[in-house]
Amino acid sequence: MSDVVYDLREVRRARYAVAAVFAVHGAVTGSFATRVPWIQDHASVGAGQLGLALAFPALGASVAMPLAGRISHTFGARNALRGLIALWTLSLVLPSLSPNLLTLCLALFVYGATAGMADVAMNALGVEVEERLGRSIMSGLHGMWSAGALVGSAAGTLAAHLGSDARLHHALAAGVLTVLGVASCAWVLDLQPAEDEEPPPRFALPPRSALLIGAVGFCAVFAEGASLDWSAVYLRDRLETSAGLAAACTTGFTLTMAIARIAGDRVVDRFGSVRTVRVSGVLAVLGGLMIVVADHPAVAMSGFALMGLGIAVVVPLCFAAAGRSGPNPSLAIAGVATITYTSGLVAPSAIGGLAQATSLMVSFGLVTVLACGLVAFAGVLRAGDRDRPKVAPESSAVPDGQP
Repeated sequence: MSDVVYDLREVRRARYAVAAVFAVHGAVTGSFATRVPWIQDHASVGAGQLGLALAFPALGASVAMPLAGRISHTFGARNALRGLIALWTLSLVLPSLSPNLLTLCLALFVYGATAGMADVAMNALGVEVEERLGRSIMSGLHGMWSAGALVGSAAGTLAAHLGSDARLHHALAAGVLTVLGVASCAWVLDLQPAEDEEPPPRFALPPRSALLIGAVGFCAVFAEGASLDWSAVYLRDRLETSAGLAAACTTGFTLTMAIARIAGDRVVDRFGSVRTVRVSGVLAVLGGLMIVVADHPAVAMSGFALMGLGIAVVVPLCFAAAGRSGPNPSLAIAGVATITYTSGLVAPSAIGGLAQATSLMVSFGLVTVLACGLVAFAGVLRAGDRDRPKVAPESSAVPDGQP
């Protein structure tokens, strides 16, 4: 993208606009997740078939994410994000319309593809805003995603409690979220490619830098997926707690992550990406050890909360580092996103398979070992630390293209 200097007020406005887009993106995910049981019944699929169908969002995202850079290059960052977020919000209606397994798989493939492309575009713009402000905002942006997911899931829970048809619920949600997402894009940075900038390839393997950064993200997302899907089962089956207390553990883990992400930017600004992730990794390892050795629900719940605190800022910092790791930020971000999506896909099934072969305690021993990778390989995120801001003084607007 061209090295344009923006007025500070424009950059601040763009920060809030991108944050709103992150919240909208999360709200779509929350809206979908709460109605999966309805979608399963409507499509008449069993548990095994549903598991197969739910692999298609990650597959669609992995295939489509490299296209996001090409789309941004062709249409400009603002128009690309506007179109991609609209496609993502509108795709929410597709799964609930699916009458059978085949159509559900196709719907979820499109759902995942649009999610992945919008994800890359909004993270790339988030990195640009962070670069121009000269301070960390990526953790807060991902915190807004978590907040949006909580709002979307709360609305979906209410709709399910009232017995509403998911087709109507998702149509209304898609309409509202599309308006909010498209309207928010009016204030994001309107970045355009430089005249001599080569368009990125439509499909390409992730650069080496993205593989190393993505490996750190893989460890964090594996722990996140394992904790989200298995924390309640862990308390119920291993510590014999009530269903309500087990569910509260998962809620506590989610809230800890959201709060830590929203507050994490100040920590990153003070200590830098590498030190923050190393300390976060230590917290995650301590949380994992508490989970493994827990003989009381309070110990295990504290361990899951500490795990959430430890991994909360890692993925945002991975995206920030990817965006500064080479000449093609969108391609690097797409590579990291592909790796993290894959981790989120394999983690729940890997934990389940290992637990069946051994025990849940051994499964979370694996999570703890992977959390050690955050401490060992945090140095690859050094690119995530920022240089001086590329903004003009607040009192003077600088035209595009001028220094």
